[in-house]
Amino acid sequence: MNRVALDFGVIQIYWYSIFILLAIFAGLTIVFMETKRLGKNDDEIMGLLINAIIVGIIGARLYFVIFNFSYYSKNILEIFEIWNGGLAIHGGILFGAIYIYLHCKKKRIDLLSLLDGTAMGLLLGQAIGRWGNFFNQEAFGAVTEAAKLKSLGLPNFIIEGMKIDGLYRQPTFLYESIWNLIGFIIMFSFRKHKYLKKGTLFSFYLIWYSLGRIVIEGMRSDSLMLGPIRVAQLISIALIALGIFIIVKQNKGTKLDRLYNEVKVKVTNVEAQVTATPERDYGVKKFVNEDISNIIDNDDDKY
Repeated sequence: MNRVALDFGVIQIYWYSIFILLAIFAGLTIVFMETKRLGKNDDEIMGLLINAIIVGIIGARLYFVIFNFSYYSKNILEIFEIWNGGLAIHGGILFGAIYIYLHCKKKRIDLLSLLDGTAMGLLLGQAIGRWGNFFNQEAFGAVTEAAKLKSLGLPNFIIEGMKIDGLYRQPTFLYESIWNLIGFIIMFSFRKHKYLKKGTLFSFYLIWYSLGRIVIEGMRSDSLMLGPIRVAQLISIALIALGIFIIVKQNKGTKLDRLYNEVKVKVTNVEAQVTATPERDYGVKKFVNEDISNIIDNDDDKY
């Protein structure tokens, strides 16, 4: 398979690079759509996410190099050749999340709300980015037969693209791409549910992606290893635990506590959008009082 999409002689553009850029573009589009719906500042979010992507790419490469240090220690210059592949998504998530956390803490931004807004874009980006692995012939599974791949209804270009070193391989890149796409559709469908707690979308991302990764990673034959342990499976277990922890923590407390927090958020959001004029101030008070009454009246339990 030809990994080069466009060849200008001195400059070559790889399919891997194209799909990574497509993944970033699609992911950012979804994120900006969501953050706008949640009332976030577009300029601030754009700067934050662009920096987080850069940090994430560096982290993804560093993560991959660390677990292949015996090779890269003898081929130093190849560390910078990211167009040849070798971006580990868990490294990108880790470094990107650390950057976002530190930025949110410094700027006093609600971390979970921001992560909810980015979760869908991240999952869609991963679904697209896996196709870069296909053209680089990486993230593949065990040896199989062409007839078995045809029985799955796969198009011929995928089957032949999975012929690596003369042997046909399971297209685990495709399995993960489909899994991520299904997860994205689920998140997109339920993102406006009125009973959705803060942090739920991000937690769903952690759990959904990690469950799929655990299964699919077990099928791969090019995994990053830590002794006999597949690193991606180990990290995925930790991410599932984190997702469950966030859900439990966000649902902890009495219903009255959650009502108070919900009203507090609404009041803060409204007050941030009005000017200090008497007419608007009266309008805000009236709106907040009505909103509090509606929340209480619409709740099934009495306080």
